[in-house]
Amino acid sequence: MNIFDKNADAAATDAQLLADEARYSSFGDTVHYVDPPKIFQRGDGSYMFDGAGVPYLDLQMWYSACNFGYGNQRLNDALKDQIDTLPQVASQYLHPTRVQLAKTIAVDMHEKFGLDGRVHFNVGGAQAIEDSLKIVRNARGGKSLMFAFEGGYHGRTLGASSITSSYRYRRRYGHFGERAMFIPFPYPFRRPKGMTADEYSDHCVWQFERLFESEYNGVWDPKVGQAEYAAFYVEPIQGTGGYVIPPRNFFTGLKRVLDKYGILMVVDEIQMGFWRTGKLWSIEHFGVTPDVLVFGKALTNGLNPLSGLWAREELINPTVFPPGSTHSTFNSNPLGTRLGLEVLKLGKEMDYERTVPEKGAYFLDGLRGLQKRHKEIGDVDGLGLALRAEICQEDGFTPNKELLDRMVDIGLAGDLLHDGKRMGLVLDVGGWYKNVITFAPSLNISYEEIDLAITLLDQALTKAKKG
Repeated sequence: MNIFDKNADAAATDAQLLADEARYSSFGDTVHYVDPPKIFQRGDGSYMFDGAGVPYLDLQMWYSACNFGYGNQRLNDALKDQIDTLPQVASQYLHPTRVQLAKTIAVDMHEKFGLDGRVHFNVGGAQAIEDSLKIVRNARGGKSLMFAFEGGYHGRTLGASSITSSYRYRRRYGHFGERAMFIPFPYPFRRPKGMTADEYSDHCVWQFERLFESEYNGVWDPKVGQAEYAAFYVEPIQGTGGYVIPPRNFFTGLKRVLDKYGILMVVDEIQMGFWRTGKLWSIEHFGVTPDVLVFGKALTNGLNPLSGLWAREELINPTVFPPGSTHSTFNSNPLGTRLGLEVLKLGKEMDYERTVPEKGAYFLDGLRGLQKRHKEIGDVDGLGLALRAEICQEDGFTPNKELLDRMVDIGLAGDLLHDGKRMGLVLDVGGWYKNVITFAPSLNISYEEIDLAITLLDQALTKAKKG
């Protein structure tokens, strides 16, 4: 009886919250992809819990911001200790963990890529992208045009929207005169017929390189040897674009072209950084060296807003990028930098470079088994614990957004069953056609929880197919 009373109270509370949210909150600062929006009360490990106490296995972990699980005790304790030590300080002053975190990242970059550089902080991924735009524009004499990828996503501030390929994020805000030139990204599952994945990758590089063959292709002046474009913004694995993983030879070909024509490579690791793919940075899988690398999200496991970038010394040293070049009141805040430093220590001690690829291979094997049972799963792929499943029509290729939308609703209804108990499932939708489940589970997910994920996905897809 108490259980039913609790459920009734929770339902009444949720109903009031939703009514108040609909009346008093801007819809512009959040998203309402499900109707009604889902309300969660707490999180623990790989699970979120609603007001009735139903557990929801979260396979997206706040768009890969909570790589280390909800309520991670070690990180929570670091935050609590910092609150009692130095909770805040004006950003024009130094504090220990700011310096220590910058040094840790810069030394690691030198060890991996052999380059000196510096670290620059801000409070969110899009804000760090904005700072990177200032750095490359400054380094290239004020050139404001960039290359970026079709399917790429870098944020929704005005500057970040200009290099994000979706017109949806720009449509209502006037003309973007500095909008990027968007270049095809190799999408192996949807490559042209008759091409291998590697051939398709080489073709994409060739398509880009031909822009420099003649001045009449619009990007290159051969008389002075100068490009009109300052940088190429890349996600090594497309995030919102559907966790599309390019062939391993792609970025080496692309970087060869960029270096030849003096164009900087800015690597966006906001979603794929911090061991999501089994490396601290996903670009490490592809054998190229970035000029600028932007990070955010999982740096603090979602406990405090902090982001930043690393850039080569010649792009960011104080002579060329002096104090005041950018500013945010809350950048390099001590709560965030203490957490970031703890995250980097945690990652090495937990040996994520070994465990994440092992768990990812196990999860991918489970998805392939699911694919054999459901012909609507057209593609599965993954790198570490960044995985994808493309939901299609019965032909296994034509995108089926509606079927995936039903799966999402079923998961959030919390009516799936496991061992006779109600459970829910949190899924993220991505992809060029919004038909891809993008999996970003906790890096601490257990093998038993991976098995549970496959079981719940099977249930959700089976239910969704019945309409």
